[in-house]
Amino acid sequence: MKKKHLVAPAAVLAGSLLLAGCGASNSGGGTAAPGGSDASNAATADYAKTWGECKPGSSAKNVADIQGEDKDKDITIGAFNGWDESFATAHLLKAVLTKEGYNVKVDAYEAAPAFAGTAKGDIDVITDVWMPVTHPQYLQQFGDQLEQLGCWYDNAKLTMAVNDSSPAKSIEDLATMSDQYGGKLYGIEPGAGLTKQTKEKAIPEYGLDKMQFVVSSTPAMLAQVKKATSANENVAVTLWRPHWAYSAYPMRDLEDPKGAMGGTEVINSASSKKFAQDNPKAAQIIKNLQLNDKQLSDLENFMMSPDEFDGKDNDAAVAKWLEQNPDFAEKLKSGQLGAA
Repeated sequence: MKKKHLVAPAAVLAGSLLLAGCGASNSGGGTAAPGGSDASNAATADYAKTWGECKPGSSAKNVADIQGEDKDKDITIGAFNGWDESFATAHLLKAVLTKEGYNVKVDAYEAAPAFAGTAKGDIDVITDVWMPVTHPQYLQQFGDQLEQLGCWYDNAKLTMAVNDSSPAKSIEDLATMSDQYGGKLYGIEPGAGLTKQTKEKAIPEYGLDKMQFVVSSTPAMLAQVKKATSANENVAVTLWRPHWAYSAYPMRDLEDPKGAMGGTEVINSASSKKFAQDNPKAAQIIKNLQLNDKQLSDLENFMMSPDEFDGKDNDAAVAKWLEQNPDFAEKLKSGQLGAA
């Protein structure tokens, strides 16, 4: 395996990401890029369009049609600490690429050093670039040193969710149905972007002040979901997509007609310029990746749920998921994941 070096810019960038880690999961809810010169703002707007408006499958091709051989069979994929979908996609690609003869290693990083390391070439690939809200500051700084390797998911968002059998259909219903949910809305960590968005936007806009917003932790929120759904009781929580809870429990999102929880985002993959140039076949496999809500939540459920692998053996979890989705790898390589 080629040697990788941890890069230093993390200290500079660590304060720029306002997302707070929440247990084992990404809490979403970042902020737009900070103010800058007209040139930097124009660059950010350009990235918001090319990355934030990307459509999954738009870069898909049959890998068999790619000319030339890859120069380096050793690949390092950087996964973001606390972002379940980052590890899910990293280990999924590892499984497919390994069968194609590559030597793949997944290393964990905070988001800031992962972007910096990929730009420098110390990390080959990252799969968790959220646009246009969460990560524009990193593209503004490193975008010209990164290669966009397609987008694989376009429904990333902050939500309020309830058990599927409960009466509320919209967030605004909670104002009049609070008593049917025990008068409580269960949240996650106090410092998470999701908590901030809920407290400062959704609660006042929908008049939910009479509900007790219970802010604690992601594991505590999920424990309430498990307890309530097991007892056939109603529960209301703050959640986000993608998340494995949608597969593990009978949960559904409440409609958000006022857009108080924010809009949807697109999740992209990226590599260093050198990786994309030297490894066109591996790069194309990554470009071909697409996952819908059910696929992603099922995969994350296998990986992270306490009733499955509990985050302790991601490769085994991916192997189990691929057994249940036997056509996935071939469709990924042929660029047919989006085909009906």
